[in-house]
Amino acid sequence: MKILLTILCLGVVMTSYAQEFEISAELRPRFEYRHGYKTLIPDDVDAATFISQRTRLNFNYGSETLNAFVSFQNVRVWGDVPTTSLEDKNGIALHEAWAELVFNPKLAVKLGRQEINYDDHRIFGNVGWAQQARSHDAIVTTYQPNTTNRFDFGLALNANEETVFDTDYAINNYKAFQYIWYHTNLKNVGLSVLLLNNGLTYMDENDEQKVDYNQTIGSRMTFQKNKWQTDASIYFQTGAIANTDLSAFNIAANAFYKINAEFKTGLGIEYLSGTDMNTTENKLKSFNPWFGTNHKFNGLMDYFYVGNHSSSVGLLDFKASLEYQKERFSAKLTPHIFSSAATVVDQTGKEMSNALGTELDLVLGYKWTKDISFNVGYSQMFATETMEVLKAGNKDNANNWAWLMITVKPSLFKTTLNN
Repeated sequence: MKILLTILCLGVVMTSYAQEFEISAELRPRFEYRHGYKTLIPDDVDAATFISQRTRLNFNYGSETLNAFVSFQNVRVWGDVPTTSLEDKNGIALHEAWAELVFNPKLAVKLGRQEINYDDHRIFGNVGWAQQARSHDAIVTTYQPNTTNRFDFGLALNANEETVFDTDYAINNYKAFQYIWYHTNLKNVGLSVLLLNNGLTYMDENDEQKVDYNQTIGSRMTFQKNKWQTDASIYFQTGAIANTDLSAFNIAANAFYKINAEFKTGLGIEYLSGTDMNTTENKLKSFNPWFGTNHKFNGLMDYFYVGNHSSSVGLLDFKASLEYQKERFSAKLTPHIFSSAATVVDQTGKEMSNALGTELDLVLGYKWTKDISFNVGYSQMFATETMEVLKAGNKDNANNWAWLMITVKPSLFKTTLNN
C-alpha cells in the first residue's frame, strides 16, 4: 500500500511536467458455475461454484518522447483468506510496467513487463478473460515508415534470478523468444505476417538442461466491404520441442454478414493439426497457439488449448454465430461442431470416430454506463464417446457452465498540460 501511495504522489507531481497523466482502476468480480467446464464431469461429483475477482490500479503517462504505464493487480477468490487475515493469498502483482521511448514518429522502443497483442490474438494475446491475464518481460521495437505499414521486432530472455554462474531455468515458461510482425493496410484489405522463434527448455538423456527452438511462420488477411467482413489465416510450425521434430500447421477462415443495423451472422472453420495417438513416428504434428487468447477460440468452455490439449490430436472446429446489438444491449449465440484432426484410439487400441461433440455458447451483455458493464453466459457441451477418451468424465452427464461478470473501470484522475 505504501508503494501505491508513493506512486500516486509522484504521479501528481509529474503532472507539472507531463502532457498527459491518468490514474484508472478496474474491479471485475465473476461468479462461475462449473459442471463440465474444461473436462467432462464424472459421476457423483458436484458442480464447482465460486466468485473470483480481478482488481487493478493503473498509472498512465504520455508525452511526445515518452509513454509509460504501470498496472498493479490482485487476483483472488472470495473467501480464499479469513476475514481477519493479515496477508492476502496472492498479494499484489505487477501486471505491466513498461516505458516506451519515442525517438521520432516512425521509431519507438517499448521495454519492460507488457501485454503483447497482434491481429485476432491467435498467436499473441493478453488472455483478458483470465483474471490474471498474460504479460511478457520483453523489448518491442516498432518501426512505422508510413500510415499503412508497420514492423514490430520483439525479444525476450528469461532467467530465475540474478546469478554468478549459469543455472537451469526452472519456471514453467519459455526461455527466450524473438519475433518479427509486419502489418499493412491496402484499401479494404489488411495483411499481417508473423515469424516467431520460441525457445523451450528440456532435460536431455544426461539430465542436463537444453533449449530447443521452434518456429511459427504465418500470415493473416482481412477484407471488409459494405456488409461483408472476412478473414483467413495460415500458420506453420517447425523446429523441435524436447528433442522431437515439429511439423504442424493451423488454417482458419471466417465470414460475417451484417444483416441490418442490429443483426450480424457468421460462419467459420479452423483446423489445428494433431498427432495420431497410435503413431510410431517420432515427430510432433500438433499445432500450439503459443501465447494466444485461446478462450476466444474453439468454444467458451475451454476444452481445447486453454492450459490443455497441447501435443494432442488437434482439432477441427466448424462454427456459426448470430449477434444482436442495439444501444446498450448485446447478445451472441455460437454453436461449435468439434472433431479431432488426428486419430484417436481408446485404451484397447480401438480407433475411434473423429467426432468430439457439439458446444452451444450464449453470451448476453449490457453496458450500463461508460464505466460499468454486465455480462452473463451459458454454455452446454454435447460430447461423444471419443471425447470421453480425451477427457475424463461422463458424456451422458449434463456438462454445462454458467457465469455472471460485472466490470467496473473508472478513470480516477486525469490531466492534460501543454508544455
